[in-house]
Amino acid sequence: MTLDELKLMIQRHLSDGLITVVGSGLSCAEGLPGMGQLAADLEAKIGPGLSASDTTLWSRIVALIKSKGLESALLEIPATQQLEDEIRAVVVNSIRTAESRVVAEVFEGKRTLKLSKLITHLLKPSSGLQIVTPNYDRLVEVAAEEAGLGVDTMFAGVFAGALNESECRSGFCRRVEFNKGKPRLIFTNRAVVSKPHGSLDWYQRAGKPVRHCSDLDSSTRLVIPPGQNKFRDGYGSPFDAHRERANREIDKASRFLIIGYGFNDDHLETHLRQRIVSGIPTMIFTQALSANALKLMHDAIHVIGIEADTSVPLGTKVHTNGSTDNFIGKNLWDIGSMIDEVFQI
Repeated sequence: MTLDELKLMIQRHLSDGLITVVGSGLSCAEGLPGMGQLAADLEAKIGPGLSASDTTLWSRIVALIKSKGLESALLEIPATQQLEDEIRAVVVNSIRTAESRVVAEVFEGKRTLKLSKLITHLLKPSSGLQIVTPNYDRLVEVAAEEAGLGVDTMFAGVFAGALNESECRSGFCRRVEFNKGKPRLIFTNRAVVSKPHGSLDWYQRAGKPVRHCSDLDSSTRLVIPPGQNKFRDGYGSPFDAHRERANREIDKASRFLIIGYGFNDDHLETHLRQRIVSGIPTMIFTQALSANALKLMHDAIHVIGIEADTSVPLGTKVHTNGSTDNFIGKNLWDIGSMIDEVFQI
């Protein structure tokens, strides 16, 4: 495969019927903590105030984190409710602190998010640009708005936005046009962002989920921390509504763009993996393809995987149908660099 052939392949893939899945790898590329940093933060900050039994349990989890990683350790050894609350608080604070620095740079015009650059080159269907992310941070929402789109989060309101999918959607309607007497609603361009694991600006208020943009450290943020309980919590509101919307759109998609996602989340992949294996054209951009991503590519040979070539200072490996092409001097696995190269900005 030549570089021009690869560029044309990418351009053709970024067309109609596309759903974009954004994983933590893209947030890490913008400076937010990944699983390794979160594990280090948890080990450093959790301990004081735990009960004796939770202290013993946490020691077992920490030992397992060192050998298996954060997600695997928390899946293997279930946390108690108190320990889960501690984990959630540390994870939220670590991500929020880093996110605030990045968002400030965007606000001050010092930084353009990689996803913003991508969104400007994607088709904007009347039903909205569909983005699914398990990330808690709000970089997807910021990137979409910076690219000139409205953002449908399923919450309607400013101070304490209520979870109301239809009300939120109606807010993007701009006018009604008539064709042969039949009305047609015209909507502004928008990103429809589904977050099945929650968001830093979701809170519990009087027993109901709301969206509030300020930091309320004394209130419970609605995010599902890593561990076994995400399968239980994911069926509660508002996670269920976002998961169901994500699955509806995944089932309708005609192509997938996967960015920085390692396919390590059975919660999200009930529909996604099935659709990919069924033959839906899929491109994966990531720094390093995970073992699960490689297995998926083995099961679905039509999937194109694009990752860094670590054998050289600057390079990209493109895996297609069992073969691999190397592009030296090109960081095409990085969305920002890929956009600059493919669209010659």
